[in-house]
Amino acid sequence: MGTVVLDNVSKVYPGGYLAVDRMNLRAENGEFLVLLGPSGCGKSTLLRMIAGLEEITTGDLWLGGDLANDLAPRDRDVAMVFQNGALYPHRTVRGNMAFPLEIAKADPAMVRERVTELSKALHIDETLDRRPGTLSGGQRQRVAMGRAIVRQPSLFLMDEPLSNLDAGMRTELRMEISSLVRSLGVTTIYVTHDQVEALTLADRIAIMNRGVLQDVGTPGQVYNDPATAFTAAFLSSQQLNLLAATVRTPQNQFILLDFGAHQIMIPWTDPRAYAISQHVGHQIIVGLRPDCLAPVPETFEGPTFLGRVRTLEYHGHEWLAYVESGIPSVAVPEPPDPRRKARDLAASAPGGRARAVIRRLLPGSGFGSEPEPQQEQEQVAGGTHRRADLIVRLGVRPVWRAGEPARVGVDVTRLMLFTMDGARIAPPHR
Repeated sequence: MGTVVLDNVSKVYPGGYLAVDRMNLRAENGEFLVLLGPSGCGKSTLLRMIAGLEEITTGDLWLGGDLANDLAPRDRDVAMVFQNGALYPHRTVRGNMAFPLEIAKADPAMVRERVTELSKALHIDETLDRRPGTLSGGQRQRVAMGRAIVRQPSLFLMDEPLSNLDAGMRTELRMEISSLVRSLGVTTIYVTHDQVEALTLADRIAIMNRGVLQDVGTPGQVYNDPATAFTAAFLSSQQLNLLAATVRTPQNQFILLDFGAHQIMIPWTDPRAYAISQHVGHQIIVGLRPDCLAPVPETFEGPTFLGRVRTLEYHGHEWLAYVESGIPSVAVPEPPDPRRKARDLAASAPGGRARAVIRRLLPGSGFGSEPEPQQEQEQVAGGTHRRADLIVRLGVRPVWRAGEPARVGVDVTRLMLFTMDGARIAPPHR
């Protein structure tokens, strides 16, 4: 049962809140798939639907090639690890780890052997006779993992298992989870809001926002070639520079990204040139990570932005500079409001299960109250302007001081280009 397929799966809660919107996703046999996104984006809801703890409103869930929408949780051969461990406080570590096998009436000798071997792999063999209340947070999570792994399920579901631990313990357990799961070859779906966890653990990452799948791919694909502006911004360790530019083609000699006070030229030989040229005369969003920008001398002849250093930030291992450049910055475009999508989903399924279920869930005679005019404006105004600062990564030593003029070199090859609604412009390299 190693494969997991979500076919157009949606979840609507009473009151009309659409938590997961028409999700299409596949986890291959033995794959480590990470669901990444901010709190409240629907990733834990999705995990609970796979486990059978939440009912699917519309769509189909397939586990190992079998339709699983109506399967009871106990019949899905799934093991789940929660962020708080959820251990039995009256049982010892040994008793907690052995419990799933005892329920299955496994041979006691086999249970003892498997628990002992697994406790050694998890480095908790010295705690087998202790109760959870006497353990550290990291030890409790190891016990929770052991209880999930011991019965050798077909699918692991992990819901932010490291979020309650300190940074050092998270790093240690992250490595152990990765090595253990891969050695077992069990399909794993792992929920987190931490991009470092996602990038270091995953075979593939699925990024969600407001219940909508934003991007899916290997860590290298989603980081270097993000499908949406949201993906690019969420995977940046420092705040991403999102700049508004108008596309021009002066006398058809080259492509010009016009930022107002500054311009960047892109030659027609650039592989992205044709895709960019389809937006001549229109504004687009240009994404630049802080490490794509660098201080350069007056003699530098490449593309540059000019400005004045507003402030510097020290991060221990590096300095960041905030440069006032006069270039319009924009907020990360967001998907439409889930309540509107719930009404759209109901309207798109006349006479079907979706309409019946959603009519029952949404109160009143309609599909929920209409948004206020101001709310509607906020939903469509994805390009809201922000303070016009460029964030520049300086390295271990600052070369500027606050108030000084700054010349910033731009690595044009690393520009990320999006439409104003956040969709990638350049063709994918996947």
